[in-house]
Amino acid sequence: MEWLSAENVVAVGTAFVGIVASGIMVWYERRVPRRKRIGYRVQMDNPIGDDVRLGRANVRLGLFDEAPGMADATLVLLRIENDGSQSIADMDYTGRELHGLTAVFADRTIRGVSVTQPSGTHHLMDHFTPSNGLRYEDGVLCIPRVPLNRGEHFKVLVLLSGGDVGSGIRLIGGIRDGEVHPNRSATPDEKPPLFSRASRLITGLLTLCVVALAVLVVARDDTQSPIGCERGTLKITGSTAFAPVIRELAKEYEKDCEGSDITVDARGSAGGVDELAALGAQSEKDSGSPSVIAFSDGPTVGGPPELSGRRIALSVFTLVVNDDIDLERGLSLDDVRRIYRGEITRWKQLDDRLPDLPVVLVSRNADSGTRQIFQRRVLGSWERVSSTSLDCVRKDDRSAPVMRCELGSTEKVLDKVAEIPGAIGYSELNLATGHQGLRRVVLDGADASVEDIEYGRSDYPYRGAEYAYTYHRPPVGSLAASFLAYVGQGTSETVIRAHGHLPCSASEVLKLCGKE
Repeated sequence: MEWLSAENVVAVGTAFVGIVASGIMVWYERRVPRRKRIGYRVQMDNPIGDDVRLGRANVRLGLFDEAPGMADATLVLLRIENDGSQSIADMDYTGRELHGLTAVFADRTIRGVSVTQPSGTHHLMDHFTPSNGLRYEDGVLCIPRVPLNRGEHFKVLVLLSGGDVGSGIRLIGGIRDGEVHPNRSATPDEKPPLFSRASRLITGLLTLCVVALAVLVVARDDTQSPIGCERGTLKITGSTAFAPVIRELAKEYEKDCEGSDITVDARGSAGGVDELAALGAQSEKDSGSPSVIAFSDGPTVGGPPELSGRRIALSVFTLVVNDDIDLERGLSLDDVRRIYRGEITRWKQLDDRLPDLPVVLVSRNADSGTRQIFQRRVLGSWERVSSTSLDCVRKDDRSAPVMRCELGSTEKVLDKVAEIPGAIGYSELNLATGHQGLRRVVLDGADASVEDIEYGRSDYPYRGAEYAYTYHRPPVGSLAASFLAYVGQGTSETVIRAHGHLPCSASEVLKLCGKE
């Protein structure tokens, strides 16, 4: 009979196995101890001031109307709970800081905080003191190491200004043998569910799917993309220094999200932003929005107001010289500025122990964000010597004090500096590290070290934030919005760090990125 075909037998067998698996999962949730877990959920995120998304002013009386800064104020109620099967002690928090958890309110500034607890848990309030780490700064709230028995919780009511209702809210922290994770939103008095959201979701979906499979007796391929994935095409342009990071993230996204096609065309920060602006202006005429993201080393200057930028990472850069130039003590900022003004034409003028070689300036073109950060953070002005050579070998303008050429990518700069005796240039740190034929230069007594900068041990000047620009904010559900959200996730933070950058989404880096 047709219904006894091999594939139908497999389908019915799969349905039976699925139902059994659902029962096992329920038993596991009830009988097997789980990891320690702290869950959090946003129970309220309401505007006090004008409702920006709806374009209308709210009605306010008393302090809500009279106090300054209320026009764009919002109230957030955050519930933090022990929803695992084990108690959590203050020593179970694994962070190195005094506090245990960090709440980050994207694009908003904290104005006030109130902590509450349910009846019978008054002992929790003894932990909420400044000496235990309770503090806030800008949009970051530090929460002490509060011990929580199984099922205990506390709530934090936060008054904020700036930003908009619905802006991202994250709770960050580490738990020994456990995790911190978001729960679904709930009303303030709603009790946590008996089973975790994951178990209920998996059990319900699995049961529905296998029952439907058994009824239909048909094998179907209804594979869906992971949650948060979007289909379509996306072009990424801009920074060549940050391009290796973006290429790896794009490949990982395409691997995780079927139907997405991401092209990376790095052509320099300014060139990428200019291309985005041009495509955006054209798309407005066509009633559309360009599926383009432009990455820039440092903020763009003079672009159209429709450009929307966000900080993605803190990048560290370095000066490099040909291997023949052994700058044992490095260079001071004054030395670098004299070199790039053309006042030092031979290396021996800086130190008699250096070889008598002519100085060759290997620079990036005007579209380069690496060059713009170098001019802003190191030179304090534009590079004074104009380009005098097309190939960095022959000096076309013999009246110029030194030879200077401009190249289109960081990799070309590194190769040329390694090739030409007496050459000096600049590069993103990770690309320069380990490159044969050149030396990194200590700048004003400080080495280029990502770790020293992250932990506040160095004021090394040649660094800057990496920005991601879109034309207006990308629409919800677009591939551009999905990819930018993906870049801010924990797995992407690992990729960014692996390439020698500091992710701005990490709480300990957020303040550093804000200064750039």
